[in-house]
Amino acid sequence: MQVAEFLRRSRQKLVTCLPDDTLQAVAKSMYANNIGAMPVCELGTRMVGIISERDLVRVFARSDWSELQHIRARDAMTSRVVSCRPEDTLQNAQEIMRMNHFRHLPVVQDGKVIGMLSLRDTLALRLHESEEELNLLRDLAVAGRR
Repeated sequence: MQVAEFLRRSRQKLVTCLPDDTLQAVAKSMYANNIGAMPVCELGTRMVGIISERDLVRVFARSDWSELQHIRARDAMTSRVVSCRPEDTLQNAQEIMRMNHFRHLPVVQDGKVIGMLSLRDTLALRLHESEEELNLLRDLAVAGRR
């Protein structure tokens, strides 16, 4: 399945933050939307980075509590972002995440972020596809015995 098809089927709402958002605002948005990462975007959907729960933990561990209110998303984000395209397959997207040791992958088209994939998304879909294939093979085996 292509990434674009998955995004259409999942009807996901893309959640982003601004580079000047506070870490508290970022954390609240992640919590409210039950997500583990989000693109950091300037005006519109031009992505300048990505911020994940891991980035937040790293900043919290390295900073004094009194400093945290002054730290912005741009200070904690990963700015060298690996992404995939809508025409990529989910299997390819999953391989990109595996090879780069991360769990979230932005989907970018014409320089703009249009969605996010999580490793959980890709694994759940591949499990579902495997179960459907197993059921089909089981049905064929039963039909062949008759």
